[in-house]
Amino acid sequence: MAGISQLISTALSSPASPACPFQRGRRSQASAPRRPRAARPAVISCESRPPERVDRREVLLGLGGMCAAGGLGIGRDALALPIQAPDLSKCQPTGTNSGTNCCPPYDATIVDYKFTPTGPPRVRPAAHTVDEAYLAKYKKAVKLMRELPPDDPRSFAQQANVHCAYCDGAYDQVGFPGLELQVHNSWLFFPFHRFYLHFHERILGKLIGDESFALPFWNWDAPAGMTLPKIYTDPRSSLYDPLRDAAHQPPALVDFDLGDAAPTAQRQIDLNLSIMYRQMISSARTTKLFMGQPYRAGGNRNPGSGSLETSPHGPVHVWVGDPKQPNGENMGIFYSAARDPIFYAHHANVDRMWHLWKKLDPRNVDFTDGDWLESSFLFYDEAARLVRVKVKDCLEPEMLGFTYQNVEVPWLRNRATPRSAPSAASSSTSSSSKNQRRAKLLKSARETASFPLTLSSAASVSVKRPKVSRSPADKDKEEEILVVEGIEFNGEVCVKFDVYVDETDTADVKPDDSEFAGSFVNVPHRKGHNTKMAAVKTTLRLGISDLLEDLKLEDEEELLVTLVPRKGKGKFNIGGVRIELSS
Repeated sequence: MAGISQLISTALSSPASPACPFQRGRRSQASAPRRPRAARPAVISCESRPPERVDRREVLLGLGGMCAAGGLGIGRDALALPIQAPDLSKCQPTGTNSGTNCCPPYDATIVDYKFTPTGPPRVRPAAHTVDEAYLAKYKKAVKLMRELPPDDPRSFAQQANVHCAYCDGAYDQVGFPGLELQVHNSWLFFPFHRFYLHFHERILGKLIGDESFALPFWNWDAPAGMTLPKIYTDPRSSLYDPLRDAAHQPPALVDFDLGDAAPTAQRQIDLNLSIMYRQMISSARTTKLFMGQPYRAGGNRNPGSGSLETSPHGPVHVWVGDPKQPNGENMGIFYSAARDPIFYAHHANVDRMWHLWKKLDPRNVDFTDGDWLESSFLFYDEAARLVRVKVKDCLEPEMLGFTYQNVEVPWLRNRATPRSAPSAASSSTSSSSKNQRRAKLLKSARETASFPLTLSSAASVSVKRPKVSRSPADKDKEEEILVVEGIEFNGEVCVKFDVYVDETDTADVKPDDSEFAGSFVNVPHRKGHNTKMAAVKTTLRLGISDLLEDLKLEDEEELLVTLVPRKGKGKFNIGGVRIELSS
């Protein structure tokens, strides 16, 4: 019988194949069989698009604006409110102190971009596997990009500025002056970065006259790729960036948990793989959990990131950046992150995770919400044309003419396990003692927890569950989600806190323990031109159905949740903790 990795590899190497036969191990072997789900909806292809929708927001604005819409009794959710491509003529410098100008050259002519793949797809290789011939082409392409005039939108500096402008408040939302546009912490994260890499990649290929050129991906989700790829470490190369953490050069292994103590190499690999399993499977069982929360025009610019964006995306940024720089430049803060060539390899693997997630289970599908599909961005293409793109045109790599080298997916075997499992002889006594301790801790948490809470040290809270003793069918239908809401902080600060369930002695709990529910990580941003926008308010959502099963808590009416600050202690507040069910 084929192994899981082989089945995944087969699906990934065959874009036209049916849904991957791998069925992720959501329930224990003793669980009842899963109920069949509806067939996966068809992906919108380049050749077959839905008719253009009328933006009802524009119609209502013509009737007297959003206030008129409210007066008509039309609810916000009934409107078409996709995020619109920014107005480049109104771009403003970011950063209240330095006045960093990330604004691109302005061009009033905008072309609606319709990409039609020709020939076989470009194949993005794993960075640690490339040969000398590929490396020579890659270094030459980046060298030529660096040598373009500074005002050329295809130049390396201007390419880095694209990320800065979209991420650090250079643009306001169209129709909402003073409300900054943000492409992180929401459902825009994956499609924006996919388009960003698409144009960067095509510009590099154009500069060396090679239409087949593809960016490499940093394969940090597999042991062989967990060091910073050596192709980026030569100081004489165009791929080098001096603003990196000197302690994190090869052979140092990337740390998704950003821990203080360095474990052995094998232990670090095991922890990373467990985090991958949690972020890609256990805490990614719904589209919103994996891809992020809906972000509509006029709404909160930080509604909540998806599991993969939170980690390992965020920790890798922080891990690479130079801690000796004022803000962890380059990779450690968003305004400068894309100045490091490794940014693009990092995000190529992030994009690969989106592609892979949809292969893991037939129910892993993109949003079908029109506001997501119709959201748009502006980029400059390889011909220096200003082009408008829409999310609906990048749903699969093949739609943009690329694919990924087929490599092993080792984290599929790394589901977390409970930290302590008593022997059969002592299980009764241990269980009784643990229940007494748990009841005491819950009582204490009910009496002492108070929100909003400034998280300067570990804090525990008792959280009621909406349903207990759910059947396997119920659990398969609705994911139980732990929601940490009202997370408020200054976006310029690196923030990280960990979340634990049924455990207060957290010092020895690690990411491969079931008691570890997950983390919140904020990669710092610069203040935008609107200083009020430096404040971030967002939400963390963690899927916990696997955790509850592993810890045998499915029949408990209350959960003991412990929050532990790791970075930015005392510099952020928590508004509350609750549990919800989501299909």
